[in-house]
Amino acid sequence: MSEHELILAGLDGDRTWRLQDYVARGGYEAFRKIIKEKTPPDVIISEIKVSGLRGRGGAGFPTGLKWSFMPRSFPGDKYLTCNSDEGEPGTFKDRDILRYNPHTVIEGMLIGAYAMGCSRGYNYIHGEIFEIYQRFEEALDEARAAGLLGQNILGSGFSFELFAHHGYGAYICGEETALIESVEGKKGQPRFKPPFPASYGLYGKPTTVNNTETFASVPFIMSMGGEAFLNLGKPNNGGTKLFSVSGHVHKPGNYELRLGSPFSELLEMAGGMRAGRKLKAVIPGGSSAPVVPADIMMDCTMDFDSIAKAGSMLGSGAVIVMDETTCMVKALERLAWFYHEESCGQCTPCREGTGWMYRVIHRIEVGDGRPEDLDLLLSVAGNIAGRTVCALGDAAAGPVQSFVKHFAYEFEYHIENKRCLVPPAMQDTGSQIYVSQSC
Repeated sequence: MSEHELILAGLDGDRTWRLQDYVARGGYEAFRKIIKEKTPPDVIISEIKVSGLRGRGGAGFPTGLKWSFMPRSFPGDKYLTCNSDEGEPGTFKDRDILRYNPHTVIEGMLIGAYAMGCSRGYNYIHGEIFEIYQRFEEALDEARAAGLLGQNILGSGFSFELFAHHGYGAYICGEETALIESVEGKKGQPRFKPPFPASYGLYGKPTTVNNTETFASVPFIMSMGGEAFLNLGKPNNGGTKLFSVSGHVHKPGNYELRLGSPFSELLEMAGGMRAGRKLKAVIPGGSSAPVVPADIMMDCTMDFDSIAKAGSMLGSGAVIVMDETTCMVKALERLAWFYHEESCGQCTPCREGTGWMYRVIHRIEVGDGRPEDLDLLLSVAGNIAGRTVCALGDAAAGPVQSFVKHFAYEFEYHIENKRCLVPPAMQDTGSQIYVSQSC
């Protein structure tokens, strides 16, 4: 356990998801204080701004600024939506928050609803984790029974109802407007923006969408103060962050540490590299983030700005670690297949381009690559990025561009030799197992 854990702190008990356990850890104290003292909404939003909290779902947009976009004088219903549609390869933090600490998300949404004047909320939960949906429903039942949801909450005059909404496993519904479409009962496809959800969202009403971890951070900010939360991290990168570490490490899992901590510290928490292998590359923010070679990654700190300077993005905090036995062509082929399969088909560049990229990478991988294929890949990726309604096109193009940029020699070797490149370190040992395992 990290000494600076917030969201994961105290989750080593047997029934940490129960209301009683959450209250024993200080749960709902921040919300109770707000409604008892009738804290002005401006004060809450200001505290969130001071905290430096940035969206934990991928974009990293300042949360307090996003909350301030909601119109105060709007006369009808306003909506609050939690994006728990966690479907990107390598990302598995939000499901653990909902599994072990669901009430912190509920409390965060209550505080957000109070601050923005929202009357109803929805937590959109990824369709392939149905047991998590059931766990959250149980938490909602507990909160309602305790008078924490519904009409005139705790006699304060504030009313807010919250529902769980079960998705069906479509990755595209992680995009906020596609999520809104899905909640409305329509096909999950992104909307054109503007208008943005804050002016025209769910059912045409002002809506704010935040990630699970973002809402889970809010009670801690209101308890400890925005400045104290900010100081856990670094300027423009306040607080702690959950990182889902997978790949070639001894202890894959979710780890919480301060934003701005060295990547080496996170790697050590995850047990280091497996079997004494050498680090080759890291995808630092989920499969949509550009890959970063080992030498660059080891100089990075885990925060939005440092990873951006390295040419990638922190994204959701899904850290995919690859050692020297990884075939980068095979790895990119698998990622390209995912984005080809998950494209909603609305935009021609994405619908056609993702399949095109996959087929080119696949033929390189199976030994049918052509000398012009790398230029073709970069051309197709360049004609997808920035030309789609949502960011899935960029998410598909970014890995292709970065893999080819940093590991062109592997792709060229595949094309010229019809086989995978065996690293020199492996050649020194006389081992040929790498080729059969990777390709």
